[in-house]
Formats: sequence, C-alpha cells, structure tokens
Amino acid sequence: MSNTDDIRWVTQVALFGDKSAFDKLTCKYQSPIRRFFLNLTSGDGQLSDDLAQETFIKAYLNISAFKGISGFSTWLYRIAYNVFYDSVRAQKHYADIEEQVIDSQYQTHNEFSAEKLDIYKALKMLRKEEQSAVLLFYMEDKTHNEIAKIMNCPLGTVKTYILKGKEKLAVYLTKEGYGNE
Repeated sequence: MSNTDDIRWVTQVALFGDKSAFDKLTCKYQSPIRRFFLNLTSGDGQLSDDLAQETFIKAYLNISAFKGISGFSTWLYRIAYNVFYDSVRAQKHYADIEEQVIDSQYQTHNEFSAEKLDIYKALKMLRKEEQSAVLLFYMEDKTHNEIAKIMNCPLGTVKTYILKGKEKLAVYLTKEGYGNE
C-alpha cells in the first residue's frame, strides 16, 4: 500500500463519505499509531488504545482539512501528537498528586522485560518534546522533516531534540549498566 492509496482513500472519504475507505486507512495506521502511544505512555495499553481511538475519530471528522501537502501519515501523526499533549495538559491539574501514585494508578500490569522497563524509565526522564522526537525518529522511522511537520517546529529544533534525547538516554542507560560489556 502506497501513499497513492492513502490519497485515493482520503479522497473517497472526504468526497463521498466512504467509511470503508477510512477503514482501510485505519487498518494501515492503527498499529504504528498505537505503538507510538505505547512508547509515550510507558506501555499503558489501555491509555494507548484510548488515545489512538481519539486520534482516528479526529482524523475522520477533519479529513477534509487534509491538503496533501505532506503525506497522510505525517498528518495523522500530527493529530496523534496533539491528542497526546492534550491528554498531558488535561492531567496537569493533578500535579499535586505524587508522580508515583499516578504511575501506579495508570500502569498496566504487563509482562515486560527488565530492559524494556529501563528504556521506559529512560524515556520518562526526557522532556516530552525530546521523547516524541526520539520515538518518531527511531521507532516510527520518520525523517527529520516529517517530525518537524508533526511537531510543528523548525528542523534544527527537531535535530536538537533528537541529539539531546539520545545523549540523555545514553547517560542513563550507561549508569544502569548497559553498554559496559
């Protein structure tokens, strides 16, 4: 499935209200979007599913706003990025609650390896912008230009977020004993 398919499906949805065309877009992108959220939420599957669902609802309701200037994937990740940050902002009023209480309340009980938990801990130490840029670049294989569009920031800023994030991850993981073989 190519970007041409994406444009065809978007056109069918926008012009004819073709829900089956949107289903095809959803099937193509739901796993990558959910993975993006899983990494941002430190493995919280339920929250990731909720955020992914909200992303696709917003995409469907606003599909006529897609101009085709960038790829549909970039546009969809921009919506996902905004949905995540809206969620973070909505939870800011709980700032007086201790972080560990929130983490334990919203953490799912999945079987993770110790290495994966260490990666999640390391990612949580990054600024949200660094975390998003690193995940989009390394996990979602987005280019610097695509990330700049998704995050709505200059290309140089994206490169800085990735560089700083990578440096912080390296320091943390080295302290945890990784890379000392």
